[in-house]
Amino acid sequence: MPLGNDLVLAINPGATSTKIGIYSLAKAGQEKAEFEQTVRHPDEELKPFEGQSVQVQKDYRIAQIKSDLKKAGYGDTKFIAIVGRGGLLPPMASGTYLVDDVLLEQLRLAKRGDHASNLGGVLASAFAKELGVNAYIVDPVSVDERDDIARLSGSPLLPRNSFCHALNTKAIAKRYAKEQHKNYNDLRLIVIHLGSGNSISAHRDGRMLDNNSGEEGPFGVDRSGSVPEQPLIKLCFSGKYTEKQVLRQAQGEGGVLAYLGTRDMIEVEKRIEAGDKLAETVYEAMLYQVAKEAGGCAVVLRGKVDAVLLTGGMAYSKKIVATLTDYLGWIAPVKAYPGEDELLALSEGVFRVLSGEEQPKTLKV
Repeated sequence: MPLGNDLVLAINPGATSTKIGIYSLAKAGQEKAEFEQTVRHPDEELKPFEGQSVQVQKDYRIAQIKSDLKKAGYGDTKFIAIVGRGGLLPPMASGTYLVDDVLLEQLRLAKRGDHASNLGGVLASAFAKELGVNAYIVDPVSVDERDDIARLSGSPLLPRNSFCHALNTKAIAKRYAKEQHKNYNDLRLIVIHLGSGNSISAHRDGRMLDNNSGEEGPFGVDRSGSVPEQPLIKLCFSGKYTEKQVLRQAQGEGGVLAYLGTRDMIEVEKRIEAGDKLAETVYEAMLYQVAKEAGGCAVVLRGKVDAVLLTGGMAYSKKIVATLTDYLGWIAPVKAYPGEDELLALSEGVFRVLSGEEQPKTLKV
């Protein structure tokens, strides 16, 4: 490990912003950043890139990040490693991956979709090359550790894809294990990530055995989840909607938003308190479906579950936590870890490598 500076720079690109965080190896486990910043990318600045791959934003975002780091006094910092959020990569095992030429090529090709997260490894690599250090990604959304029986959907034309909030899900599972002074590999867990989409997963032997993807399972804030297949097929061929419109209804304009016209769950809870019966029904239906999916994970684990962990933005809601605890508390103790903490999760992945707790992986295609 290099002497001197022990700081790691974490980079998490989103559609209209890039979150950056600086974490100290010496303070690993304290769950606190030395520095955090959200670098905003206004619409007028992104307009020249419209209709193009997110990769064309690379130099623009690098300049913005450098500017903010300089203003914060970190312009000349010699980071010991750089880590970026993983993108829509091929199916891969959980872990911390070196950003090499193979991984960069997969991010640029974007075979599984063009998404802002595809810039994570690219930006990390650019900063790392300037400093002569390694760049990493940790647990991208394409993490797939399913058993073969969990990959079949019922039609060979429609295999089950694994896209989920793997970064936060895995980080929370390992954090809980440390708190219990146990090895994550020895625990049987159900982890429920409650965000714009809901990711529910079963963990055993250090693997995520099964999980719903963004394409299936309970509906979320703006995702429709699993829907009845016959009406969906008829809707697709009705001539009323384009393919793009149907896809947007599935992800981005479905779920709570489609029923209630809002993505804000705090507003939904206020509507319920004011007597809005539709809001109450939609709210309860989403949590009902989340609980059913978690119950399925209990079956995957043969009914032997050490804990049910709730995380994501909605886990801040005492009402949501109480409702899911009521549904699932008979399976195992329920514990909430509100928020997503993706920057922290990225840094923790790198710290495990730098400390020798894990070996870095390389992508094989």
